[in-house]
Amino acid sequence: MIIVCQKPLKKLKINGIALFPFIFIRKPEDKENNTLINHEKIHLRQQLEMLVIFFYIFYVIEYYYWFFKLKNGYKAYMRISFEREAYANESNLDYLQKRKFWNFRKYLKDKR
Repeated sequence: MIIVCQKPLKKLKINGIALFPFIFIRKPEDKENNTLINHEKIHLRQQLEMLVIFFYIFYVIEYYYWFFKLKNGYKAYMRISFEREAYANESNLDYLQKRKFWNFRKYLKDKR
């Protein structure tokens, strides 16, 4: 894992993004934000499990599935199974040590 502070993220409405093997963050002080870093580490694990490229393909497909169903970009983003797993466990700093392989699958279920 390589953490990089990137100025272009300042123009986006995101604090961080995981693009294997990097975690790009908006502000240098976010390197100390354990919750944000853990959230992005969960995404790195998901990416590894899906051989990176399949993660991105599935992520985009799932986003558009929810976008067309909900007609709302933010709600679609929040329904993506990868994001649901990461948000649900970002505060648990021991999560990745106990996490089961492909655990994001349990977040695929349509729970509103």
